[in-house]
Amino acid sequence: MTMTTLSLTTTDPAKARTDVLVIAAYAGSDGPVPADPTFADGVAAAAMTGASGKAGELTLVPGDGSVAAHLLAVVGLGDREKFTPEVLRKAAGIASRALAGKVAITSTLGLIDLSAAAQGHLLGAYVFDRYKTPSKAPVETIALSVAKNDKAAKALLRHAVVTAEGVLLARDLINTAPNDLYPESFAERATAAARTAGLSVEVWDSEQLAAQGFGGIVAVGSGSARPPRLVRIGYSPTGAKKSVALVGKGITFDSGGLSIKPSVGMENMTSDMSGAACVVATVIAASALQLPIAVTAWAALAENLPSGSSYRPGDVIRHYGAHGAPGKTTHVLNTDAEGRLVLADAMVRAAEEEPDYLLETSTLTGAQVVALGNRTMAVMGTDSLRDRVAELAREVGEGGWAMPLPEELRESIDSSIADLQNVNWDRVAGMLVAGHFLSCFVPDGLPWAHLDVAGPAFNTGKPYGYNTSGGTGVPVRTLLAVIADLAGPS
Repeated sequence: MTMTTLSLTTTDPAKARTDVLVIAAYAGSDGPVPADPTFADGVAAAAMTGASGKAGELTLVPGDGSVAAHLLAVVGLGDREKFTPEVLRKAAGIASRALAGKVAITSTLGLIDLSAAAQGHLLGAYVFDRYKTPSKAPVETIALSVAKNDKAAKALLRHAVVTAEGVLLARDLINTAPNDLYPESFAERATAAARTAGLSVEVWDSEQLAAQGFGGIVAVGSGSARPPRLVRIGYSPTGAKKSVALVGKGITFDSGGLSIKPSVGMENMTSDMSGAACVVATVIAASALQLPIAVTAWAALAENLPSGSSYRPGDVIRHYGAHGAPGKTTHVLNTDAEGRLVLADAMVRAAEEEPDYLLETSTLTGAQVVALGNRTMAVMGTDSLRDRVAELAREVGEGGWAMPLPEELRESIDSSIADLQNVNWDRVAGMLVAGHFLSCFVPDGLPWAHLDVAGPAFNTGKPYGYNTSGGTGVPVRTLLAVIADLAGPS
């Protein structure tokens, strides 16, 4: 991954000798209105080419006598009264994408909101280049203009960069092809990244998983020649008074198993390990930010393929049981509802360590996309934590909506031969039913939240804002915000 470098500058942006100077304009009733009157001439030149200042717009015009830059990039911020940091984050991302191939640019967007500008520029500049050299290299360096007396700028920039690095780590994992990223290689990459960050790592191989009763993970991985793994990464700062467990679904490829998926779109199931990628990236970022709370990340990894050794519809599996007790049993009706089976094992094991909070994220259900679309995650769980997670998701720009777990839906996953069945065949409220299933593996009294990111985690369309096609890294920024919120003042 080639990553753009950010720096701070207190040089008058009008005097900055740079390839491109990024400036902003709001949408006014009579055309674009410069965010900084200093650049009124540049915005007026953009208006002559049709610029309006609407959000998502970018116009390139030659530099004039009022600036030293060779080129001006005028980004639209829309209606000033509707402005949010997310608008600026997207504008910065659009600028970074549009200016690929440039060596050095200076951005005035940091003068509006440094954190949003930094994140947007870095996320928008991302290019996944493992298999193909991009036609244009990402911008090499971006200097963010800040006021000379801004004493908080360095800390804000560092926080934004660490957060963006976490998102980009998740994106790289998600975008790696499944022939290169399978349970064992995922575990190796996660281990290497965690140990570089100075974190503790434990990995369960297939034999250990079977011996210790992780029936869900073992069953889902049984059809593949590449066996499953469970990874635990721990961050334990000195003096931490609270702890949070993160659990992520890591299906490195999901064919649906014997309940095989349609071929159209199956190639996108390389992204079914997005939850695991995001929790790994989050714990590493939490460590880099030195958040004053203990964090453990659990990545439940398996490849769901059909073969003569696959688990079957009709099988009954026994999940991991805490503290040596027998685990719950599940009657498998559909092998394509596999994520909840691996998560159940990992959630019980994570809760066995008695964290104060449990956050689980997964590309769990197509029903999430039907209900909320591709850019809004669904959040379920303990009411107060659920609502706070959804609120913070919206604040950081990842979109979140609190969803209920109506009690009458719970009985739809009762089984006549096991404790549970993994689907309800009437296809009603599939997203909420999956949430109910997971809730059965959370101990009483443990605040928890389930983040279903089936749509938001992977962009199958064209780039938008600061998101390229492919993995988005959602919900790394949400998880970091929630962890910092739970930690309280440092």
